[in-house]
Order: sequence, then structure tokens, then C-alpha cells
Amino acid sequence: MSGKYGALIQKAREQENQKEGQPEDKKTRKPDSQISGQQGEEQVVSEPEVNLCVKVPKSLRQHWAAEAKRQGMTMTSVIVEALKAKFGEP
Repeated sequence: MSGKYGALIQKAREQENQKEGQPEDKKTRKPDSQISGQQGEEQVVSEPEVNLCVKVPKSLRQHWAAEAKRQGMTMTSVIVEALKAKFGEP
């Protein structure tokens, strides 16, 4: 490699290649659908998850997102809970 940044790019690539064999230090969490339910049973995902689009005013979405975050919940868990309460499960 030539140029002003060639050595820097080469060094970065070497470091990247060294990290590929090592596990990353990122924390991961299970999707809400795989976390134990409130009654203690383990939920197993047997089919792929899909998106559910709902159009709402931006101001309401911002308010709801902030409230969910303050309460330590996700919008997904709140919506799924409301739909299950209204319509049940198959």
C-alpha cells in the first residue's frame, strides 16, 4: 500500500483480522419473545417474527416511547400485551 494512510489502513486490517477469531465483548440479550414469561414458563419461538406497522401521530409515538423507556419496557412488549389482552392467542 502506498499513500499517506496506507500504513494506518494496513494496521487496522491486521487488528480486525486478529479480532475475528476472538469473541466480542458485547452484551447481548434475548428477544422479548424468548425471555421467560411473567408466570415463569419459557416461551419458544417456533416461527419467524414479522413487522407490524401502525401509523400514529409522531407526537404520540415520541410520548409513548419515552414513557416505555422510563418504565423499563419496550414498545413491542406493550403492544403485544395489549393485543393479547384484546384478542387472545390462537
